[in-house]
Amino acid sequence: MRHQLGADQLRAYASAANAAGVPVVEVGHGNGLGASSLQLGRARLADEETITAVRECLTTSRLGVFLAPGWGTGIDLRAAVRHGADVVPIAAHCFQADVAERHLGETRAAGVEAQAVLLMSHMLGPAELADQCAQLIGFGAQDVGIMDSAGHYLPDDVVHRISAIREAAGTVPIIFHGHNNLGMAMANSLGAVAAGATVIDGCARGFGAGAGNTQLEVLAAVLQRTGHTTGIDLRRLLAAADIGEVQLMDAPPTIDSISLASGLAGVFSGSKLPVLDAARRGGVNPIDVLFELGRRQVVAGQEDQIHAVVRDLQHT
Repeated sequence: MRHQLGADQLRAYASAANAAGVPVVEVGHGNGLGASSLQLGRARLADEETITAVRECLTTSRLGVFLAPGWGTGIDLRAAVRHGADVVPIAAHCFQADVAERHLGETRAAGVEAQAVLLMSHMLGPAELADQCAQLIGFGAQDVGIMDSAGHYLPDDVVHRISAIREAAGTVPIIFHGHNNLGMAMANSLGAVAAGATVIDGCARGFGAGAGNTQLEVLAAVLQRTGHTTGIDLRRLLAAADIGEVQLMDAPPTIDSISLASGLAGVFSGSKLPVLDAARRGGVNPIDVLFELGRRQVVAGQEDQIHAVVRDLQHT
């Protein structure tokens, strides 16, 4: 939705998710605190307005906000806590755990739950990810885990990585965040649970970048079916998902050709719309752009490379 959700839309979904007993409702710009910008897309509401709109709807659910250092700052973090954030996942690219150290310390000092997640985690193997997660725990992370930011994983990939992280993390809870570019978000989430992850991200109707995230109401139903206790009222969650589909999105995400190519190429799911825009203006095939971005191992925050690739393709 290009970050254009309004306060009434946020309140409608947050109230329904709270009624369903969703443990944490995360809110904000798609790239987190401080990310509203010309490069990443201007949000309709300022971070403080977004947080305030949702905070007043949550009586039992906790409020989460996402922060990626380089986009979000300590100022953004402290403002979010003042406005009622309870949980803050701090993100770092999978090979840069050390960039999260300062923000994890500030989050712990603020008295809210400090999570840490590794972006584009398919770029590293199990042992390397486990080492990065161990560093994050040393920096103060109370939960650690991985994001399949490109929707590139297959279930075995997830099981091997979560198992290695589980061994390195001791009693610290493990997080998994899936994307559905290859149609694997649910299977990957179940694989993560089987391997020891206990914090699983999901979105109503899969609302999210690329082909969307793990579909929350399906996740809750399947976990219930497989004997896991979530504490979520499934009937009320289905009502919340209906509100999400009607009020938050034009249509639920689907695995179209661009999302599928993004997953195969291992490209950040949030690159879909910028790639489509740049390819159309440059008169090149967006699928070619995605595979070249994947070959160059471009990560989130390197959106300028999209335009560089388009220029290069124009001369081939």
